[in-house]
Amino acid sequence: MSLKDHQHHHRKPESDRGLLVAVGINVLLTFAQIMGGIISGSLSLIADALHNLSDAASLGIALFARKISRKPADEFKTFGYQRAEVIAALINLTLLITISLYLIYEAIWRIVEPQVITGWIMVLVAGIALIVDTITALITYKMSKSSINMKAAFLHNLADALASIGVILAGSFILLYEWYWVDTLVTFFIAGFVLWQGLTLLPKTIHLLMEGTPEDLSSEDIKLSAEQINGVEDVHHIHVWHLDEHRIALEAHVVVTANELKEVEVIKDKLKQLLKDKFNITHSTLEFEHHIDANCDESD
Repeated sequence: MSLKDHQHHHRKPESDRGLLVAVGINVLLTFAQIMGGIISGSLSLIADALHNLSDAASLGIALFARKISRKPADEFKTFGYQRAEVIAALINLTLLITISLYLIYEAIWRIVEPQVITGWIMVLVAGIALIVDTITALITYKMSKSSINMKAAFLHNLADALASIGVILAGSFILLYEWYWVDTLVTFFIAGFVLWQGLTLLPKTIHLLMEGTPEDLSSEDIKLSAEQINGVEDVHHIHVWHLDEHRIALEAHVVVTANELKEVEVIKDKLKQLLKDKFNITHSTLEFEHHIDANCDESD
């Protein structure tokens, strides 16, 4: 399915209600995990709590961005507000990376100053957390297929579910063998996985905000395809960029051999249809030049 097929599939208000529920249960879970981590002395449980708090924040930011992105275009934002979701993804990923670095720092200190940990509290609280994380991940999974904003939120939830599994395993080893060092090892694992997630998705998000050319498009391919149209002699000054995650824009100069305005109009319609059908470019601005005038400009 192409990006344009997804364009309106993630805007449903009922999905927003699901996100609101997810925010609420994640906030409650965070407080339970922090209390459990303090009582048990488990750094990995506190690490999971902080990551879970970032989940709640990421869902809240994602929800807010989705609402803004639905606003129609106006005189201040003539292309609309849909890029708000990309900005939300950048905020969430930055938060994800910051938290992971903090957890690594705390885990290093735990190696220097080991602590006795109560394993059964870890297992109990992390078990509850795993249920909540799984529910939240399911809520965001469908929406993550068509939105980088929701993908960032889903990655938060997925990482937290895996982190909860890690905490359960650590608590079990502590209960069975008193291997307190497993708690620190799991913390490193959680932090490393979260850091990898954030760094993987961050470049794509920045590329969108920097109005970069879509990765699957080539200006040379567009030029060669356009020049196959009868009456088109040359295409140059091609600029292609993302208006938002789903819409692609193009502007270019087109040199034509046509002498009549109606002939140029026919060429323009063919070009726009080509751009839409072959390259999924739905917004294009084309400046036409006659081949004689273009050759004169080059000679000057």
